[in-house]
Amino acid sequence: MGINNRISVIIQARCKSSRFAAKVLSKIKNKTLLEILINRIKKAKNIDQIIVACTKSTEDDKIIKVCKKLNIKFYRGSNLNVLSRYYFCAKAFNLENIVRLTADCPLIDPNVLDNFASFYKNNNYDYVSNTIDPTYPDGMDIEIFNFQAIKERHISKKIENEHEHVTTGIIKLKKYKKFNFSLKKDYSNLKLSVDTKYDLLILNKLIKFKNFNFNLTLKKILELYDQDKNFFQNNSNVIRNEGMHMNLGQKFWIRANEVIANGSMLFSKNPDLHLPGLWPAYFSKAKGCNIWDLENNQFKDIFLMGVGTNTLGYAYQPIEKKIRENLKKSNMSSLNSIDEILLAEKLIDIHPWADMARFTRSGGEANAVAIRIARACSGKSNIAICGYHGWHDWYLSPNLRNKKNLNNHLINNLNIEGVPKNLKNTVFPFNYNDISGLRRIIDAKNIGVVKMEVERNQPPKMNFLKKVRDICTKKNIILIFDECTSGFRSNFGGLHLKYKINPDIAIFGKALGNGYAINAIIGKKEIMESVKKTFISSTFWTERMGSVAGLETLKCMEKLKSWTIISKTGKKIKSNWNKIANNNSIKINIHGLDALPNFNFKSNNHNLYKTYISQEMIEKKIIASNTIYTSISHTDKIMDNYFNLLDNIFRNIKKCEDQKESIYKLLKTKSALKGIRGK
Repeated sequence: MGINNRISVIIQARCKSSRFAAKVLSKIKNKTLLEILINRIKKAKNIDQIIVACTKSTEDDKIIKVCKKLNIKFYRGSNLNVLSRYYFCAKAFNLENIVRLTADCPLIDPNVLDNFASFYKNNNYDYVSNTIDPTYPDGMDIEIFNFQAIKERHISKKIENEHEHVTTGIIKLKKYKKFNFSLKKDYSNLKLSVDTKYDLLILNKLIKFKNFNFNLTLKKILELYDQDKNFFQNNSNVIRNEGMHMNLGQKFWIRANEVIANGSMLFSKNPDLHLPGLWPAYFSKAKGCNIWDLENNQFKDIFLMGVGTNTLGYAYQPIEKKIRENLKKSNMSSLNSIDEILLAEKLIDIHPWADMARFTRSGGEANAVAIRIARACSGKSNIAICGYHGWHDWYLSPNLRNKKNLNNHLINNLNIEGVPKNLKNTVFPFNYNDISGLRRIIDAKNIGVVKMEVERNQPPKMNFLKKVRDICTKKNIILIFDECTSGFRSNFGGLHLKYKINPDIAIFGKALGNGYAINAIIGKKEIMESVKKTFISSTFWTERMGSVAGLETLKCMEKLKSWTIISKTGKKIKSNWNKIANNNSIKINIHGLDALPNFNFKSNNHNLYKTYISQEMIEKKIIASNTIYTSISHTDKIMDNYFNLLDNIFRNIKKCEDQKESIYKLLKTKSALKGIRGK
């Protein structure tokens, strides 16, 4: 293909970056990255003109202001289809030869750009770059190609990633004559591009270093790198063009970690707990057991179902309809909503032993409220606990004495910085079904409150719950059952009704509002009225929609007998897990309520295998792991497909157990972090 001597740069720029919004307008020494790049390109002698290709999005109006300020031409095109943006930009300006640069690479060396452009002019190539087999630092990427090639790619059938990554087709197809520039030494693990705010800090540090400035050369940067690799810290050993292979959810997860402490409000929604680097991470909508990610990929959720909140499935129509009706009347006002009275009466009707209720919006709050009321009533500070009860200081305080105290209840060796040291000897854990252990604590620690889950991974044995009740009654100790997770999964109401053991206080959450924020504390009148002895109050505990959702959810549950449906599904899951494991000669332990089954591999590689399940299921558009919060939307057809896929996954796991295959080779990512209770 023939070429002429005019070479134009098209700078790819937009503000709507998923990992670091408006990064191209971020500043170093009062100059935006885009300005820095443009001013550096202007120094190249073999470049005839510079054009910025941004999008039609209003956010990019700020990019246009920079262009006008610097007297640079611009073109506005598609946000997502970058290939079409390049093509129509080149066509609009009648370009023959194009240099593709991105605005997040502000340190492009004009001398290197000149050398590449000169080579391109004097040789008959369709594509010249340093990215096919990279040895240049990430952030020094230069690609030069002719208009005919980009025109062909625009009108041809696209290949994977070509809409977003303009030159993918040119690189992959043999018809195009290509040349790759290489350095004698490989510096491809050095990152000079800006994807995160941390990258920006490194570049800022680099430009301000000694006598460096906006004119620093690639040679100077590499000399510094050879002398002091620590200068660049985490910018070495990067994944080259990581964004090209990263889903949009993961890009936003990187962005979240820049502005949200710990990335997410809920520990269980950390994508690194499930499939690091590959988990969809964020959703756009959900319905039934279907979740759509940010790129509109549809997944079946055979896993957490809103972390146990949606037993009726996502966006269950009768509840959504009731919410919409009430939203028209306003969610908040200076007065109270009668819906909280109706919800309290309904919960008390279901649990005849209880007389009064309080409401919160989260489980952690509900647990804290229950503890405050119980302490106010008992007049004692010390508590015996069993199970998981949230994030508050009182619950985490056992680890002040020994970092392993909560290992059987939460996370191994949990860090608890910030928990007041004076809480050290106030809360004492005991193990489920260990009545003698509880007796020892009560005899020695002046316990005023016993707080426990009714059942989680194992059922009560040898009248354990009755013995706990009897001890608490005899010793005048307040007994709290935390049913945030277990409530309304095995029966209509608290699981304690099934065992016919009544507490003094019970807590409900998760399933109570089918995805809407509502938690309840119910209890005996003489105990609940102790709230008058203390101060417990919060503005958003009075918002209306939680109570509305709670009432309608209870109505739907009662009509459908949803607990029987999800328990039946869970029994089928347990049976098939057992069958699949036996067929593949793999040893697993199956635990949990029927409506909340989970399993673990009897192998040192449990966490690796769990990660592998998530990896293989994601490729089949299923969100899955080793736990399932069942819902009425988990139909037989959906579950049968899941079981077939799981059987194939277990075959490969068996090969790993027999050392005929390596799990490390099968995994495309690192092992997931360990979650609550180490699973």
